[in-house]
Amino acid sequence: MLNWYKKLYVGDNAKRKKKQLIRKINRGAGVLDTYLITLASNPENQLDIFSANELKQKARRKSCPIIIGLSCGYMEALEMTKRLVEEAYAQTGTAQVRQWLEQQIREESGR
Repeated sequence: MLNWYKKLYVGDNAKRKKKQLIRKINRGAGVLDTYLITLASNPENQLDIFSANELKQKARRKSCPIIIGLSCGYMEALEMTKRLVEEAYAQTGTAQVRQWLEQQIREESGR
C-alpha cells in the first residue's frame, strides 16, 4: 500500500477526482495526465515529481516515498511545488521544503 500524506496537497484540477484518482493509483491502474509529488528518493534532494503511471512498475511502487501532492497535469504539479516552497519559506524562513515536510509528518504521527 502506498503512503499518502494525511494533509495531501491536491491541485485544483485534481480536486474533483481526488478519491477516484487515489483509488486507481492504489490499485495500480493507469491514470491519464496525473502527477505525484513525493519526498525525493535521494535524501540530498527536496522533492520528486513524476507520473503516477510509474507506480505500475513493482520496483517503483515498492520504493515510493510518502506522497505529498496529487495533480492533474505537469504544470499543476510545478505550481503546487512552488506553493510548497512558499509555504515552507513563510513558516521557517528557509526553502528547506523536505525538512519542513518531515517535521510536519513527525508532528502528525506524534513522534
